[in-house]
Amino acid sequence: MVKHGQTGKHSQKLDQDKKLDLVFESSQTYRMEKCPRCQLQVTELHAIDPEFEAQLQAIDEVITGAICLACSSDLRKMLSQSRGGVLLAQERAKESYRLDLWKNRVSLIKKARDFMSAKNFTAAAVTYEKYIKVLEIVFNLKKGETLTPKLFKDSARTSEITVVASVYWDLFRIYDTNDKYNDRQQMAGKQLASFIQYSTIYPDIIKKAEAFARSAKNPAIVKGFIKDATQQRPRCFIATSTFGDPFCEEVVYLRLFRDYVLCTNPLGRLFVNAYYIISPPLASLIDKHIFLKKCSNCLLNSVIKCIRHIY
Repeated sequence: MVKHGQTGKHSQKLDQDKKLDLVFESSQTYRMEKCPRCQLQVTELHAIDPEFEAQLQAIDEVITGAICLACSSDLRKMLSQSRGGVLLAQERAKESYRLDLWKNRVSLIKKARDFMSAKNFTAAAVTYEKYIKVLEIVFNLKKGETLTPKLFKDSARTSEITVVASVYWDLFRIYDTNDKYNDRQQMAGKQLASFIQYSTIYPDIIKKAEAFARSAKNPAIVKGFIKDATQQRPRCFIATSTFGDPFCEEVVYLRLFRDYVLCTNPLGRLFVNAYYIISPPLASLIDKHIFLKKCSNCLLNSVIKCIRHIY
């Protein structure tokens, strides 16, 4: 006769034996699979979808069927790095293309001026527009964006402002020859007004425009340009007295900083207004004393260096 305590122990042992049997049976039916890429035995393989397979083929990784999770993760990381390399290569190619365009812009200007000399104004206009398009590509402008003097604030490109101004001046006169180009003439006049204030040809262009207004087909557009240009005429009293030329590189850079940085915020505008109150008498003093001119020169060059470092 079996006692009650012994019966309980016996039933517990039977339960444990059944669990062990189940584990053993499941382990027998649990099949390990070999990954075709890493050749390791794994518990599960993951199918490669067609899109992923095509992306892998693009980087010369031919994988079909199913692979382990580790290989799938590794390939996706490799694909991501490869895309980054492709994007970097594409960006470098674009930069190289823009550099080549920048170098070749000179030939377009020469060709357009030859057309102007031969009075082939249609060909000149087309070539000038190509030059402007080249600059838009170089500066990576979006559709609808136009060139601004700010783009040329780099000292290596500041001299190009005068070239751009001369191009818009020629286009301004060419588009005056036909009423259907009125919109283009107005646009050229607007661009010209914004560029010549940073250019050595400012006084010359204003004088020519005043004479041109008397013979132009659209004198109202020409007078509108003169009004815009003279309202924006350059004023840098202390800088001009210091460097002796209102259109030298340093003065032009300070003018660009004034218009495209300082004048874009209230505090900057307050500084500019205060500057124009105190600068005329200071400029007069600088003109009279060589020592003050040297001190001002040193100070302004330090300011320019600091601005270029920050902006």
